[in-house]
Amino acid sequence: MTRKGPLAINYEALWQEGMKDWHGHMPARMVDDQLEEQFWTQSVARKKMGQTDPYAAKIFQELQKYIEPQHSVIEIGPGWGNYTLPLAERVDKLTCVDSSESILQYLQQCISSQYVSYVHAKWEQLAEDDIEPHDIVLGINCFYRMYEIKNALYHMNRLAKKRAIIGMTTGPIQPHYEHLYERYGYAIKFPRRDYIEFLNLLYEMDIYADCQIIPLERVYEYNSYEQLVTTQSKKILSTDFQQAHVEESLVPFIEEKNGRYYYRHDFHAALVSWQPK
Repeated sequence: MTRKGPLAINYEALWQEGMKDWHGHMPARMVDDQLEEQFWTQSVARKKMGQTDPYAAKIFQELQKYIEPQHSVIEIGPGWGNYTLPLAERVDKLTCVDSSESILQYLQQCISSQYVSYVHAKWEQLAEDDIEPHDIVLGINCFYRMYEIKNALYHMNRLAKKRAIIGMTTGPIQPHYEHLYERYGYAIKFPRRDYIEFLNLLYEMDIYADCQIIPLERVYEYNSYEQLVTTQSKKILSTDFQQAHVEESLVPFIEEKNGRYYYRHDFHAALVSWQPK
């Protein structure tokens, strides 16, 4: 008898396929640890110390509803500290786990608290006794490079005493790309993985997770019109696209002030969370 329903799909295989580029190849950063480290070294070098992304504040407002000051927290893949910095001020114990030495060094420069510790490791490859359980285990936008995604979820579930939380920013894509796809038929780099796969992966593990959708807004700012058009063409896969079509599609979404150009984009974040079992 053929099994029907969501379990008929291998969601880990679907996740792994989504890691490939639009030519069916695994991008170099996904498999080359040295190249990934180089990316983060360059990223933090461009960052103003302690600078975070404005949209992250709204996500943290929702996150902290699960987190009490007395809680111990593991943060997976903290990046440049969108959530690490406010967590360090809120909780009694914070453990940051990241595969990038550059990131961990950067965070140590930003945070002076003695209650924050750092573990250099790949989360999905943790040994059973690498880290002790904490009350909360969370990771926001940090799973993109984790091939063995079920292992990553397994470690979250076993190390969280009270709550495990996955955060992921999601669509819609910038709306002018939808226009270019629908009106002109251009191939577009639409997202290949999304939060819905976490819900299905957890379902396969007999975990019934909650999901909260948070509306967000991001404003892109450009020094010139040319910079705007060039940057907002990068998700077009078609090599023969016409710049005039891009410019026409951008008109409803841009605003010019004093020679600078602004593009406001409404998007969302998903918080997938569960009580460990």
